[in-house]
Amino acid sequence: MTHAFHPTSLREYDIRGIIGETLGEQDAYAIGRGFGTLIGRAGGRKVAVGYDGRVSSPILEAALVSGLNDSGIHAVRIGEGPTPMLYYAEAVLDVDGGIEITGSHNPANYNGFKMVFQGRPFFGADIQTLGTMAAQGDWDDGTAGSESVDIMDQYVARLVEGFDGAAYRIGWDAGNGVAGPIVEKLIKLIPGEHHTLFTDVDGNFPNHHPDPTEEKNLADLKALVAEKKLDFGVAFDGDGDRIGAIDGEGRVIWGDQLLAIYAEPVLKELPGATIIADVKASQALYDRVAELGGVPLMWKTGHSLIKSKMKETGSPLAGEMSGHVFFKHEYYGFDDALYAAVRLIRAATALGKSVTQLRGEMPAMVNTPEMRFQVDESRKFAVIDEVLARLKAAGATVNDTDGARVNTPDGWWLLRASNTQDVLVARAEAKDEAGLARLMDQIDSQLAESGLARGPQAAH
Repeated sequence: MTHAFHPTSLREYDIRGIIGETLGEQDAYAIGRGFGTLIGRAGGRKVAVGYDGRVSSPILEAALVSGLNDSGIHAVRIGEGPTPMLYYAEAVLDVDGGIEITGSHNPANYNGFKMVFQGRPFFGADIQTLGTMAAQGDWDDGTAGSESVDIMDQYVARLVEGFDGAAYRIGWDAGNGVAGPIVEKLIKLIPGEHHTLFTDVDGNFPNHHPDPTEEKNLADLKALVAEKKLDFGVAFDGDGDRIGAIDGEGRVIWGDQLLAIYAEPVLKELPGATIIADVKASQALYDRVAELGGVPLMWKTGHSLIKSKMKETGSPLAGEMSGHVFFKHEYYGFDDALYAAVRLIRAATALGKSVTQLRGEMPAMVNTPEMRFQVDESRKFAVIDEVLARLKAAGATVNDTDGARVNTPDGWWLLRASNTQDVLVARAEAKDEAGLARLMDQIDSQLAESGLARGPQAAH
């Protein structure tokens, strides 16, 4: 028996597609067969399986478990819950891997799979291997069963282990994603006054799209914080691995700004530690980490890539602009937005300042949102290579960790190829609007030299 995946579904960090078009039950079964075969060949016997609140998730879960079983792998089914709950199960249960069925922050008609293999992220070439194995029918045969394990209360208890935070007045927006039930349990265990929005799981996302990194999706949370005069608010994406936050004045605290807050208490305890952020993060963050006595490390965008780099460097803390935050300090090193929310309370308490004050003390930078523009898949990486070659020939100060990040006296600009879509991503940051305009001119001229234009679709 063989299987062919839709060519767009096997991505760099996970597997994702549109239900009934590019992803379905047969794909889920084939993923179970392939992943199960690899686990078995590595000496493993059991895999934890969880799923998010999408309408299609239970169907895919059943097919995935069937595929694992037919490869001789026992499934430990933890049921509906956020991706970090699956990561937690993989870390603490007697299993050899884990799979979460989730469409993350994609629209309601999408779904997908995030995987952990014997404690490490399963991505890139690993995912392509599943495609090759399916095409060749290179699957081991076996029989195995499954069991259901309710780990939710244990997971919630772990989130508040060692909690030393003060009582704040907080707004929580789960966006009808799968973090909702966890939020409802969590707020009973921490002091303060808590107001929640959209904690019922609804895979149709009737209130707003569950992506807290887009400011328009924070409108309800801003209204709640303003109306109740709360100290701050937090929001979660569809599967609970990315956090968004606003202060008491309704100002967004972006991913790199959150990291600057988290870094301070961590570096007090672990002086000289390496703190990792992705290439989209503000120069202000890297400067702040250095100022606090840490070693700032700029790395490639992508949760799997960041996790791998953390293991390599022994970093206690990392984060991305997209709201993935990774605490190895007092935790497991995976991205968990619910834990990040708890750590925000603890950080503000430890630093003796309100979240609003912490946000207000940050240097004012003028920057663009993440700008995206379509480019043919075959040209995507080639354009970046051309830009790098021209910049280096011109003697520019350029970091090529992930695309081209160029420092100038005005600030910096970034152009990189997305690993998950046929787009180029640009961002720029300066000290004032005039400087930002000069940086944008540099991006435009580089694109023009490679035959591309930054059109209206660049708007965030």
